[in-house]
Amino acid sequence: MDLSVDVLIVGAGPTGLFAAYYAGFRGLSMAVVDSLPEAGGQVTAMYPEKLIYDVGGFPAVRGRDLVKGLVEQAAPWQPHYLLGRKAEELRRGNDGLDVVLDGGEVVHARAVLITAGIGEFTPRPLPAGDGWLGRGMVHFVPSLDAHAGQDVVVVGGGDSAFDWVLALHPLAASVTLVHRRAKFRAAESIVTQARELGVRIITDAEVTALREGPDGALAEVEVRVKDEEPIRLPAQAVVAALGFTADLGPIENWGLDIHQRAIRVDSTMATGVERVFAAGDVAAYPGKVKLIATGFGEAATAINNIAVTLDPEAHLFPGHSSNL
Repeated sequence: MDLSVDVLIVGAGPTGLFAAYYAGFRGLSMAVVDSLPEAGGQVTAMYPEKLIYDVGGFPAVRGRDLVKGLVEQAAPWQPHYLLGRKAEELRRGNDGLDVVLDGGEVVHARAVLITAGIGEFTPRPLPAGDGWLGRGMVHFVPSLDAHAGQDVVVVGGGDSAFDWVLALHPLAASVTLVHRRAKFRAAESIVTQARELGVRIITDAEVTALREGPDGALAEVEVRVKDEEPIRLPAQAVVAALGFTADLGPIENWGLDIHQRAIRVDSTMATGVERVFAAGDVAAYPGKVKLIATGFGEAATAINNIAVTLDPEAHLFPGHSSNL
């Protein structure tokens, strides 16, 4: 069944969720579409248990708690969520835009706000982990408690790998990090923190095999170290934190000015395509800083300018919400 709204928000990450709240605050109906099955975007999919330190008003907030709060904040305005769905095609409609979803459903929107973050992302595979995803190997850690008391091997050398090491260390029976190089991409401060905690770090090495125990569950991994004999490590879980590839998918064919997977916008967050705006990490302009906090401000700017676009009699600045 087709749907008609004032604003279609493409992307259900923090920026998109805040945009849904702000659209409701401005009296606009809205739908939110995202290819992921849950709201929260990268935060939910990649680091729900991590602490986020750069959101105003929170000395630290866990990813899943931030998303929960944003969903609750938007809830009174009754956003229509279209999760696990892809926005495939953009067409010019009678009074705005028609966005065709995978499966053929059409959303009629008077304006579109793209808050797609980095777009669709695919974790880079661990060759030795073929067939083990969901059977002891994960790319992200949805729940730290699931690994309490386990021997965990984290594969990778970037910030995410070390973040998982530090998050799992207090709960797991043991945590070992394996990296194929001697140098790390991660910030030196968190590498030092891991070393000070006594985390075992094996460099110039790669995981070459995952092996099951008598019960069929993951029991150990084999690690080949440069110029040394293979090492066998007990492991009931492997976190393959090897990064990911990303692209904007069908959005790249919408006639937008895209450079390095980001959409160029002006100071109103308009893209140059009539009635299409962008905010958050997907939006680009000189001096842009990619933070969740930045996305919140851009979402409010975009929605306020959309409100004026849809109703020229409306005020750009609606007043402070605290005055209501």
